[in-house]
Amino acid sequence: MVTGASGYIGGRLVPELLGAGHRVRCLARTPSKLRDHPWAGEAEAVRGDVTDAESMAVALRGIDVAYYLVHALGTGSGFEETDRRAARLFAEQAHAAGVRRIVYLGGLTPRGVPEQSLSPHLRSRAEVGRIFLDSPVPASVLRAAVVIGSGSASFEMLRYLTERLPVMVTPSWVHTRTQPIGVRDVLRYLVGSASMPDGVNRTFDIGGPDVLTYQEMMRRYAAVAALPRRIIVPVPVLTPRLSSHWVGLVTPVPASIARPLTESLRHEVVCHEHDIARYVPDLPGRPLPFDEALALAVRRVREAQVATRWSSAALPGAPSDPLPTDPDWAGGSLYRDERHLPVEASPQALWKVIEGIGGDNGWYSFPLAWAVRGWLDRFVGGVGLRRGRRDAEHLRAGDSLDFWRVEEIEPGRLLRLRAEMRLPGPAWLEMYVETDDGGHTRYRQRAFFHPHGLLGHAYWWSVSPFHAVVFGGMARNIAHAAGKGTRTVV
Repeated sequence: MVTGASGYIGGRLVPELLGAGHRVRCLARTPSKLRDHPWAGEAEAVRGDVTDAESMAVALRGIDVAYYLVHALGTGSGFEETDRRAARLFAEQAHAAGVRRIVYLGGLTPRGVPEQSLSPHLRSRAEVGRIFLDSPVPASVLRAAVVIGSGSASFEMLRYLTERLPVMVTPSWVHTRTQPIGVRDVLRYLVGSASMPDGVNRTFDIGGPDVLTYQEMMRRYAAVAALPRRIIVPVPVLTPRLSSHWVGLVTPVPASIARPLTESLRHEVVCHEHDIARYVPDLPGRPLPFDEALALAVRRVREAQVATRWSSAALPGAPSDPLPTDPDWAGGSLYRDERHLPVEASPQALWKVIEGIGGDNGWYSFPLAWAVRGWLDRFVGGVGLRRGRRDAEHLRAGDSLDFWRVEEIEPGRLLRLRAEMRLPGPAWLEMYVETDDGGHTRYRQRAFFHPHGLLGHAYWWSVSPFHAVVFGGMARNIAHAAGKGTRTVV
């Protein structure tokens, strides 16, 4: 069983396990988000949550090896307690179900540094690993530092900082040594861990052959991406907390995710053993050197072949209210903005424009309004507008799309997006392709907002005067783009 199958590592691990001949069950709070993955028809998907004992008991029944790839980072100041409770529950239910092995991917911690001095992120990862090692179920706890792969948060930070800033004033942590590893090698070690002997119960440091500072990684990225040499000027006053906001401004990675990544760079994190090779032998040329892993990631991005991204997993604490389309939708007020337009194009042409919305293709509306909304969301700690798309042309259920997430997609007919920006209530945006009685194409667009409290009502009425420009303009421009057969950024 793979927990976190909708996330960056989990979404890539499932096909690797299937390819190795394993039968795979995927645990997800919303299994429908997995249905559009290429491997969905080959793996079983079950509904469950690692904090719910009853669902875990059902999900772990008949499982031989359980992969634990979830964490509560980003759920607030109490995330360490949530991680602790979930890990203990998972270990207890795995033991009760007769699971043979738990495999956990954690963070590489510095040797000789007291645990209380570690960042909360690394401290929690270390504690979760210890919980599994102390449980009756044998565990393989793999510890990695920076994971390099197309779409990983670490790679996106490195990529955008290097590409966007030819001259960088950087924090002192750019001189901290770390040992990056390519995502292909992480997956290889994870798959191999399923076959470890029952007596193995320990941690394994996993890393590539290169030990580098972040400054060296940025300069190597510039070389691999054929960019001019970058000028890097470290400034000691930029603490990890301050620099996380700097990273949030420059890259698509929000400060809430950048902070644990940058805080983890306060201490040197290098591997002190490579014992995993006893059980998962290295192939010639593996683990991949940093430059080679980087080149593969850059090529995947440029060829638009990114299988999963750091934003693949749903935001912790995302609302789970009923859909606005439920017949007996409950919960008080539901504000709507609806638009209907005829389209001088085929349904297929209209759908192509709808499915291509967002990211570099834009939102077919007043650009400044969307940009300002994205900046405001970043300012209050949200994801902002820069997450972009996993694929430039095609969407699947569960994909992140700027500050939206694809909640439902019916190819050729419906795209429903759920807002993940900071709002006083959940919001949705629906886009439909329809035909009238005469066989003519029509575009239907619906925006919904369910206000929470007085602030929610005030928010809707404060922005409703702009809906004619934002939502009205979007509907008209989508219809126009479909009629022209173009996908112009507007």
